[in-house]
Amino acid sequence: MTSLALLLASAEPEVGTGTTILFGCLLLAMIAGLALEEKLHAKKSVITGVAAVVCLFLAVNLGIMPEGDPVLEGHKLHLPHWVVGIEWEVIAIILGASLFVDVTSKSGIFTWIAIKLTKKTGGDPLLLLIAYGVLTVLFSAFLNNVTAMIIVGSLTAVSLRRLDMSDKLLGFLLVEGLLTNVGGLLTLISSVPNIIVGQTAKITFMQFFLVAAPYVVVTTAATLYMAKRIMGIHRLATEEERVAAKEKVSGFDENDGIEARWFFNLSVGMFVLFIVTLATKDILPFTKGLDMGFIALAFGGVMLLIYKHEVDKFYASVDWDLLAFFATLFVVIYVMEHAQVLGKIGLLVAELIAMGDKVGTLALLWAAAGFSSVTDNIPLSAMLAKILAANPDVPADYKAMQWWAVVFGSNLGGNLTPIGSASTVVAVTIMAKHKVPLSFLGFVKRAAPFAIMQLVIASVYIMIVGLILN
Repeated sequence: MTSLALLLASAEPEVGTGTTILFGCLLLAMIAGLALEEKLHAKKSVITGVAAVVCLFLAVNLGIMPEGDPVLEGHKLHLPHWVVGIEWEVIAIILGASLFVDVTSKSGIFTWIAIKLTKKTGGDPLLLLIAYGVLTVLFSAFLNNVTAMIIVGSLTAVSLRRLDMSDKLLGFLLVEGLLTNVGGLLTLISSVPNIIVGQTAKITFMQFFLVAAPYVVVTTAATLYMAKRIMGIHRLATEEERVAAKEKVSGFDENDGIEARWFFNLSVGMFVLFIVTLATKDILPFTKGLDMGFIALAFGGVMLLIYKHEVDKFYASVDWDLLAFFATLFVVIYVMEHAQVLGKIGLLVAELIAMGDKVGTLALLWAAAGFSSVTDNIPLSAMLAKILAANPDVPADYKAMQWWAVVFGSNLGGNLTPIGSASTVVAVTIMAKHKVPLSFLGFVKRAAPFAIMQLVIASVYIMIVGLILN
């Protein structure tokens, strides 16, 4: 639920079981529609938009939505339910980061970085995948998944096009999208579920990092190894191929796309400042009260001043379908919360926990991953954190395992479907932009082996953490 939604003044209306079942069926229908997107010949935003209209219409007429206006510091905010339900920070991050990347790319900065990095790898596809994979994890850990995917996805498209390896773009972007959610596990501030669970469980920044880092390192290596085998991304086989690749790479001029050196230098400075600002926003006193969406929009707006007479070109290049998809999806999830669909999921999870300490912990991990793959992991992780905090009978060591089960499940569940996380949606969108579209079912088919492997490693790792704590 959005921070604005939490300001609703009135209590939640009671919801009947039949009503909850009805909205649960509507959620399943929306997911089915997204899975059959190609056969329906409809954009994702249209499918979720129709679902949002139907859900909100029924919710209002069935009387399950809160009554009255949201109240902020004693003042009523006259806002409709669909405005309250949208995660505006996510929308702002996508819009601001997209504008910032589009404008800075005009300076040649991404071409320069891509060619420099490509030269370091000698044009070898596997080395390039490793380099971009590690870059994705680091960006996701210290920025956010959406920004990381936008930046690294842009670098990947430029690099592979220059190397005449566009046929590998699908594999690269898919793996990068999956690694954003792995990188999101590295620090306490990498994702919202981390923050929610960390605050509830009283986990410090350093404690979180020390527990999560070994898993992130191992899983990143395993994901890249699987990509090599499944996606067929290998090192160049012969000396002749390596020599030819190096010759091709040596012919690349990283300065080729730089039209004005002053603009390039400015873009480099702004790019570094953008990363540093996002990474340190909770540390610096003058950015501590600002959210990431504001920062992304601010940097995008500043860069637009350079092209102030032709900003319409950049507005036209914004992926409005992606923004509409997220906005309408948030409305659906918001209604599902008030229809007690997520609450029923929480009760099911509570039953899984009651199965026993170790079995219950693993069941919690996989259940959190499964539910996070089709719904917003933010309200889900908040709900699970409340359930765990309200259960004082669990021993401390097993309680710690359960906290980590929620963290790993909520983050990694986003890799099971293209709508499981914002970054996987962005990855699929970049694929479509570069003429390598991937359907809902196509994504699940290719991503499932990676996601299952990551969850299996998480299952083993949580048990090891439990032994250490015990």
